[in-house]
Amino acid sequence: MGEKNTVKFPQEVIDEYAALGVDLPALFSAGDLGTRMGVEIKEAAADRVVGTMPVEGNTQPYGLLHGGASAVLAETLGSVGAMLHGGSGKIAVGVDLNCTHHRGARSGLVTGVATPVHQGRSTATYEIVITDDQDRRVCTARLTCLLRDVNPGDEARMRG
Repeated sequence: MGEKNTVKFPQEVIDEYAALGVDLPALFSAGDLGTRMGVEIKEAAADRVVGTMPVEGNTQPYGLLHGGASAVLAETLGSVGAMLHGGSGKIAVGVDLNCTHHRGARSGLVTGVATPVHQGRSTATYEIVITDDQDRRVCTARLTCLLRDVNPGDEARMRG
């Protein structure tokens, strides 16, 4: 998220985090790794998270999108969804990630869409579909996150 990116959040989520003094865009960003890879979150809600990532700069030696880059995009989007599902009192920690790579991408942007498969009290599972510029499926991933209670030290990191 190099330049300032405006993520669409539901109003109730904005209000909840604003009351806590939390920088919502920073908290629900791609993080340091995602930023280096050019991941941008476009839309974020517990029931749907959308983000993009450039293929350029994220390829393996054959010039194809690296499978690990798809995994980073998938885990980023699924984790944001799980965090939004858990609310301000929980932190989502990925415990299982499975990626199936269907086709290669050599250029352009890939887009990931994360939707919930399960939203429980202690875990959340998301399916993440990653497509290329021609809307062809590049990767299907499934992420399960543990939802754990926020600890006092976590709150300081959340405020940035």
